[in-house]
Parts: sequence; structure tokens; C-alpha cells
Amino acid sequence: MYLFAGVFLLAISSCTKEDSDDSSGTDSETGEAVEGTTVAEVISANASSFESSSDYTWDSSSVIAINLNGSSASASGTSGVTISGTTITITDAGNYSFTGTLSGGQIIVNADGALVRLILSGASITSSTNAPVFIKKAEKVILVLAEGTSNTLTDVSSYSDLDDDEPNAALYSKTDLAIYGEGSLTVTGNYNDGITSKDGLIIKSGTINVTASDDGIRGKDYLIVESGTINVSCGGDGFKSDNDDDSEDGYIYIEDGTINIVSSGGDGMAAETDVAIASGDITITSGGGSSKTVSSDTSTKGIKAGDNLVIEGNTISINSSDDALHSNAYLNVNDGTITISSGDDGIHSDTSLSINSGDITISKCYEGIESALLYINGGNISIVSSDDGINGAGGNDGSSVNGRPGQGSFSSSGNYYLYINGGYIYVNATGDGIDVNGAIVMTAGTVIIDGPTSSSNGALDYDSSFKISGGFLVAAGSSGMAQAPSTSSSQYSVSVTISKSAGTLFNIQSSDGNTNLLTFSPAKTYQSVVFSSPDLTKGSSYNIYYGGSCTGTETNGLYDGGTYSGGTKYASFTVSSVVTSVSSTGSR
Repeated sequence: MYLFAGVFLLAISSCTKEDSDDSSGTDSETGEAVEGTTVAEVISANASSFESSSDYTWDSSSVIAINLNGSSASASGTSGVTISGTTITITDAGNYSFTGTLSGGQIIVNADGALVRLILSGASITSSTNAPVFIKKAEKVILVLAEGTSNTLTDVSSYSDLDDDEPNAALYSKTDLAIYGEGSLTVTGNYNDGITSKDGLIIKSGTINVTASDDGIRGKDYLIVESGTINVSCGGDGFKSDNDDDSEDGYIYIEDGTINIVSSGGDGMAAETDVAIASGDITITSGGGSSKTVSSDTSTKGIKAGDNLVIEGNTISINSSDDALHSNAYLNVNDGTITISSGDDGIHSDTSLSINSGDITISKCYEGIESALLYINGGNISIVSSDDGINGAGGNDGSSVNGRPGQGSFSSSGNYYLYINGGYIYVNATGDGIDVNGAIVMTAGTVIIDGPTSSSNGALDYDSSFKISGGFLVAAGSSGMAQAPSTSSSQYSVSVTISKSAGTLFNIQSSDGNTNLLTFSPAKTYQSVVFSSPDLTKGSSYNIYYGGSCTGTETNGLYDGGTYSGGTKYASFTVSSVVTSVSSTGSR
């Protein structure tokens, strides 16, 4: 299925948008991997693009050249264009180029049912009334940025002659609009928005710089970025698509490009339905960043989707006052490099969240990863949180800091799951390391937790069960609420009560000293260490040591290889049950 020129389709997984929430009951026992929704699925469900490859080719001999001469303008032909003072009106289909400076002027497109190309070739237009470019009627308009040229559009802070607040952007279109070319466009929206289309908006290429008092770039039906370099500084939302009348519209799709968004009082990207990101280099600061506090009625998320939020392969860096990645329904990370500093959640989804691959670093957050259903099937994940590192709970986002909008309370317990089927996960949490108001199923992967020091929290916290059948787990923290995997697990675990200072090595080795199972240096004072590994076998005996040193390579406190020596023996134990508890007085 070809959706529109320039959009590639990725392999579609077995879990679609329609059947995603069936997963909550089908694999609670098996823990089978759920890959989640792909970009291809989201776009195939939503795309209604007007784009055609012929939009970007034309006969240069057909171009009508319009010269901008400060307070006047002139055209090389009269067909399809009228000029009255500083107002230029396009009335027919065709190709129109603009060169020069126009002060207090305006380009109006009023060509019902026509394809119009506006070619900016070193044009600078300021308006003293409203939008410098106002597209009233057309089938669609292609705004071309001529190669090697710089172009500017600037409006005023107060508009006149408005009809139902239209226009309200420096570049304003009531029909489908595409921006294309190898030149640059600088838009200053002093009144409200920078660039707005009341239908669909496609940015195919070019360098676009937008400064706006409210929203930066808005495509009501959809906003598609195929390529280009885009810089936005605004007081509202950076990218926005907000059609709430049609379930297939109101989406944002990023195919590629370099995007830098600074939004002081809104979301970095906000879509009524879906956000799908296939590739690109994206940097977002929203709400002034993670150190700022915004009013309770303002949403300042990094990327926000009303339905699906899907990320494939790209580089995303977000510094947000509110959630960094947020979906009101389903969120899937299938690949990419993502770095996050958030004043609230790092990654949040109300219904289901899947991480299948990629490198994710959450250096600051309230809660790191949060959803009712969590699937971690792969990836390299690092979380530093002031509350829970990974939180499985149901309902709207209830981890709210400072009463942020749209956040009710997550249920305290219920049919909620965390599945860990692979990947590498490191959590450094002030609250619970992993907190699931339901069950945990772990079949593979590596999980390292530097948990809380407060007895009111635990490195592991679950309500119903934690069944582990594979993978490597080490969780250090306080002992007041310490939990280990369930006795219904098929892989053996040991839970050790021991009180030591931060950085004191904790070691488990075979009783003959020939096999080193674990050498770990917790980042904080710890009273409990829980360990599970396929190397723990029934009937085998082990010794626990603390202190000493290790010549191995250390990553997140865990040592790989090398020789452990010089430690003090704490206890010995023999694995006789699925979970063995150990203290200085012995095992049980």
C-alpha cells in the first residue's frame, strides 16, 4: 500500500492498534513477547495525505515572476495574479515566484480548486494587517524555497480585518499546504502561530526557522515532516495536530529530518490522535525544562499523543517540565537513542507500553517508565528517579508532580503486568525500584536495581506475583518492604538481609570458590540484596562475602570478569527451595 511519496513502510508486527489491549489477558502466564505497534501500522491507519510526486516538478518557463519593491510589486504577466498596492492576489492555478522585499504587504491565494505553487526566491514580506501569506482557497498549495535563497515572513502583534479569528498565523492556509526546497524560510508569528494549515501540512525539505507567541507549526488534520532542518521557539506547542472531529486525523508523522523545538508554555509535540516517528534527530525543551514548574492547567510534555505514540529509529533528546514521552493509550519504542530529563514521568502511557529495542537514558524524572501494561522485550535502559523507577498501574497518570493537568489516580492494585522478556535495565530509584500493582513476569534480560534507603519503599514491590523463569536480577535497597520473586517461579532466587554502606562490595560465589556468581557494588546504603540467576542451582552451596575488591570491569555497580578477593565472609547457604532467605544467622 503506497500512502504518499517519500513515506517508507516498515514490517508490521502481530499486535495492531485494534487488538493491542487483548494482550492484557492472553499472556499473563506465558510472558510471551509483545512487540507492539509499528510506525507502519500507525501511518497506514491514519494517512490521508494529499501529496503527489508531481507536486514538486514544474515547467520553469511557466513561472510568473513577481518582484517585490518595498511598498509596491510588479509581475511579469497578468494571468492569475492581481496587484493592488502591496496586496498580491493569486486567483488561478500556476507557478508564481517572489523576489525582493515587501513592507506592510500580503500574498493572498484565492484560487478555488487549483494547484498553486508559491516560489520564494529571496523574498522578505512583512504585514501590517495580518498574515503575510494568507491562503484562502485552493486545492492545495506548494510553498517552494528556491535553492540557496533566504526568505522571511513577519506579521504584527495585533491583527485587523479578522473573520472568526482567521488568519491567525504568519503563514496561514485554509487548505492543504506543503513546504519544499533547498532554501530557507524564517517565520516570525508575533500575533499567534507561526505556520498553520487548517487541513494537512507536509514539510518535505528546506531549512525552516519559526518564532511564535503561541504554537510554532500546526497542521490541523496532520503534520508530516519528511526531511529538512526545523527550528521552533514558541510560547505554546512546538508541533501540533488537533483535529478532534475525525479519528483518522489529528496526527503527526516524522519520517526524517533535524528538529529542534523550544516550547516555553506548551508541549513540544502534541497530536490529538497519533505520533509516529520513523527517524530523525529531534531535540525538545518543553515548559522551560525539567527544573521548571508550570501551572496546573498547562500541559508541557515533550511528545504527547492522544492515541498511539510509536518511535522506530532515531535520536531524541527531551528536557521537559512534564512527561517526556506521553500517550493516552499505547506507546511503543521499537528502536532509537532516547535521552530524557523530566520534571514528571520519563515515559508514560495510560494503557500499554512496549520497549522492544533502543538505548534509553532517563537521567532525571519523578517516575521513570509507567503504564498499566508494560512489555520490555529488549533495549538498553537506564533510569534515575526521585520516586519509582518502573511503575505498573492502571488509569490516568497519577504520579503527578505539582498537580499537573489530566492526571487522576492510578489504581492501587489490579490486573496490571510488567513483562521483562529481554534487554538490559538499570534503575536507581529513591522510591520503589520496580513497583507493579499486579504481577511481574520475567523470562530473560538483565535487571540491576539500586533501590531506596527508606524502609517505606522497596527495590521490588508487587501485589500478586513475580514469576521469574530466566534472566539475571540483582536488587539492592532497604529491608522494610523487601520482596523477592515468588515461590511459583521456575528460576531460583536468594534474598539476603545485610546492612552495609554504599559502595561496599557484595559477592556470591560457589562454596569451593571456583565460580563467581555475583559481585555488586550498590550505589547507596543497603539492607537487602535479592539475586536470581540461572547459575543458582538446587542442592548447590554458596558463600556470601562483603567488602574486598574486584579486578573485573564495573558497569552500574555490577562487575564482569576479574578476580574477587579480600572480602569478609557473611554467610553460607544451600539452595533447597525456589527462594532462599539468608541473614547472618543462616539460611531458611
